[in-house]
Amino acid sequence: MSDTRILAFYSGAGPDSRGRLLSEIQNWSDDKLERTHDYIQWLFPLDEPSGFNVEAPVLDASAIHEFGSRIELRRNLRVSFLRMLSFYGLEPLHSHAPKVVRAASFAERSRNWITPSNHNHLRITRMLKSLRLLGLEAESAAFFESLKGIYREEGAKADPGISEESFEFWQSAALC
Repeated sequence: MSDTRILAFYSGAGPDSRGRLLSEIQNWSDDKLERTHDYIQWLFPLDEPSGFNVEAPVLDASAIHEFGSRIELRRNLRVSFLRMLSFYGLEPLHSHAPKVVRAASFAERSRNWITPSNHNHLRITRMLKSLRLLGLEAESAAFFESLKGIYREEGAKADPGISEESFEFWQSAALC
């Protein structure tokens, strides 16, 4: 049976399992995004159950097809992506091909996620895979390229904030 909740949520016609609308979550403060742990599975759904949020929708072939064929769903997914980029201190560079670069807030924002074993590393893995599954492959690739540069810089430090394991998960999520 198809889980149509994600389509209602992303079209603005229905809430997540906690009664929150997509636009509401997209407008949360950075602090609220950091403190709350059950929204990321709704903003970036996957085709497998969440190990952390049993209420999260699971994408099936029909939902994936809907995202591929409905521009408003992809547009709303892109807004979620842009919001999370800002949360991480990143921003899109408007050019011929999508590119993600460090924003002016990167130094401040990166302190919240470039630390060993940070839960945001799991969120990033989910984002990369979800974007790719739902028709924003170029955005997923651009995000990964930015992360690759950040990882290289971290790897040169005595105490890197991003582990090789996290990077391998990101690479797998972005390139599979």
